[in-house]
Amino acid sequence: MQVRMLDTEKRRDVQQFVSFPFELYQDCAQWVPPLVSAAKNVLNRRRHPFYQHSTADFLVAESEGQALGRIAVMHNRRYNEYRQVEAALFGYFDVVEDVEVARALFAAAFEWARGRGLNEMLGPRGLVSSEVGGVLVEGFEHRAALGIPYNFPYYGGFIEAAGFEKAADFLSGHFQRGHQVPERLWRVAEKVKARGGFWIKTFRSKREMRQWIPRVGKIYREAFIEAHTYYPLSDAEMEIMAETIISVADPRLIKLVMKGEEVVGFLFTYHDISAGLQKARGRLWPLGWTYILRERKRTRWANGNGVGVLPEYQGVGASILLYAEIARTMIASDFEHLDVAQVNEDNYASRAAMEDVGVQWYKRHRSYRRMLSAVA
Repeated sequence: MQVRMLDTEKRRDVQQFVSFPFELYQDCAQWVPPLVSAAKNVLNRRRHPFYQHSTADFLVAESEGQALGRIAVMHNRRYNEYRQVEAALFGYFDVVEDVEVARALFAAAFEWARGRGLNEMLGPRGLVSSEVGGVLVEGFEHRAALGIPYNFPYYGGFIEAAGFEKAADFLSGHFQRGHQVPERLWRVAEKVKARGGFWIKTFRSKREMRQWIPRVGKIYREAFIEAHTYYPLSDAEMEIMAETIISVADPRLIKLVMKGEEVVGFLFTYHDISAGLQKARGRLWPLGWTYILRERKRTRWANGNGVGVLPEYQGVGASILLYAEIARTMIASDFEHLDVAQVNEDNYASRAAMEDVGVQWYKRHRSYRRMLSAVA
């Protein structure tokens, strides 16, 4: 077995990195593939805005020409400058059920990081902070929600065997349409609106959504400033994130909390098109679009993986308005379930408020860290 650094200028190498998880999870009913075009863009140094400020390399473990695992290692200079750290990030980690293959991949990743003077490694992460990271450690029996990682149960143990320790856990839950929302939630939400001058902005078209990108982008940067993955995204990275959201969004499910003319919070909810992506096998052509659009019309699941409020309004009730809007979204739609993704387990206020709405936690993702010595 050998670990090889890929040449991202070679189509064959890019294809090998992108196709490996499709091969690994081909018989897994819970795994949801990414779009192949988006996965390839991660390795495109000419087009992806990450490479305007930072660097990454992509490694595969192989034996007799057969891929056994993959990993990306990143030196995100914007993250390090903002956090005042010297950290390497790892991501896009997939491996067969062989701990020695995982050890070899991480050994190569550690060597890469030390060669750049970096003294710790964090992950799993994506190229930009808007990509959801972490390793699934609970809830393997459930299909992945849109944009949320899925992996086999042995991943966490393999990462820990490479010397990593838990950095943070994130919970995902689901809200059932039939849950009786406490009457006091509605009363509190209405009082917050009246006293604070808040109101809910909704959208009628994707064109209208695009007109609001600069204002929503500003609050997105500020709302997650306390998140451990946060760093200031560049304008080009924000544009990619916005277009990704708009491409899958139903404008009626995107809502903003307003105070006068100021955006102070947001709720991004989407149709769960996971089953369509599985049938499309990550490709839009020739029939992928058909599968995805068909699933969007018939799904009874929604995904909510974008909820944020400006820090200065979190203590004055604006968050309550968002949780009330989650309930209203379910009541006013045909959805039977809403998946709420990636809430930090230490965010007790948000957890309690979501539990009041009726969210039941059923998945857990874990982020890891490992200090690196100067020598192996």
